[in-house]
Amino acid sequence: MTDHLWETIRRHKAGEPAGIYSICSAHPVVLEAAIAQAAADSSYVLIEATSNQVDQFGGYTGMRPADFRELVHSIADQQGFPRERIVLGGDHLGPNRWQKLPAEQAMANADALVAAYVEAGYTKIHLDCSMSCAGDPVPLGDDLVASRSARLLRVAEDTARSIGQEGRQLYVIGTEVPVPGGAHETLGELTPTSPEAARETLRRHREAFEAVGVLDVWPRIVALVVQPGVEFDHLQVIDYRRSRTEALRGVLADEPGMVFEAHSTDYQLESRLSELVEDHWAILKVGPGLTFAMREALFALAAIEDELVPSAERSHLVEVIERRMLAEPGYWQGYYEGDADEQRIARRYSYSDRLRYYWPDPEIEEAEATLYANLSRRAVPLPLIGQFLPDQYVRVRAGELEPTPRALVLDKIRDALRPYAAATIPVLRTLSTTATNQGELLV
Repeated sequence: MTDHLWETIRRHKAGEPAGIYSICSAHPVVLEAAIAQAAADSSYVLIEATSNQVDQFGGYTGMRPADFRELVHSIADQQGFPRERIVLGGDHLGPNRWQKLPAEQAMANADALVAAYVEAGYTKIHLDCSMSCAGDPVPLGDDLVASRSARLLRVAEDTARSIGQEGRQLYVIGTEVPVPGGAHETLGELTPTSPEAARETLRRHREAFEAVGVLDVWPRIVALVVQPGVEFDHLQVIDYRRSRTEALRGVLADEPGMVFEAHSTDYQLESRLSELVEDHWAILKVGPGLTFAMREALFALAAIEDELVPSAERSHLVEVIERRMLAEPGYWQGYYEGDADEQRIARRYSYSDRLRYYWPDPEIEEAEATLYANLSRRAVPLPLIGQFLPDQYVRVRAGELEPTPRALVLDKIRDALRPYAAATIPVLRTLSTTATNQGELLV
């Protein structure tokens, strides 16, 4: 329910270092791990579908908003996790999928997209009209971005009213949105959004909302997307540097119900995530970093399989993935530069994790199932778990984790989520800080 997110915003604006991380992934195993982490933390979970993953035509996942909702609910039901502790969001809702179409046609599709998300019960709606369509100026001016966002807000509110859900939707606005899934090019220095640009975004949106009669919704605009100077590309992570955002942080002083939302926070250290929350980026988006962790776990299991299973019976998962990515290069070609060896390394290990688009491939799914079956039929020796999944080994030895293939994968994904939980949930942050301090004293 929306109340969970609204309560987080209220606590943050009251001075508590509270926040929430947003799961931006459609992979069922990632969703299962995220729900398990929320259950362990006695928290709610915020899960968002992006406009390229899930739309009224099916997106690249083949799912419409209602389909994705049912997927999330079914996973929660299997774990006994209450549906009322799930907040569903729509990310980058706008004409992104239809940029090659004329603007009016693209916006008509965006209208239907937003309506489909609201009808399906999504209550966190990110309105993103920052991209140019066919015939548009490049880049779009602030007024055009704001007016298109206002148009979509009107659609969302009218849809909510028509289904008896008026007032439940919370909205996110902002034009300085990092490229979904990480940068395509090698990054240098990143400049945080200027305070002047952030204030201008707020002003232009207020005016546009008033022009279409939805300014009364402003108290439900709970977050502004700005660039805090964090990002990742294929081989490096740009870490948060709070000294560069001091002026920007003051922009929301006059907005009693609004925080910042940070995109592309994947791979930030726990200390940097905590600083982001303290500095009012109370919503932290994470996506590729989770499928990256899942890939690490599956590759580790494949290495264990090589030690235990005769070659003719192995899944050969890594080789199958490589073959399928070369056969269907559309999701990585044009993103990964360099010679053949550099591209091979990027295909397998890049932070941007273009591999995540290939998990639904039938041959890869079959190889993954074979891997699980091979390692489920035999006890995996503890030293092999220690060799390839050392953090999971510690939990297995402590009796906290079952040494089964699926449990190991889920826990590896949760290792990517634990820093977010510690950064956004004050009681966990206190425990994490205490443990760190005790460790320093023991050294």
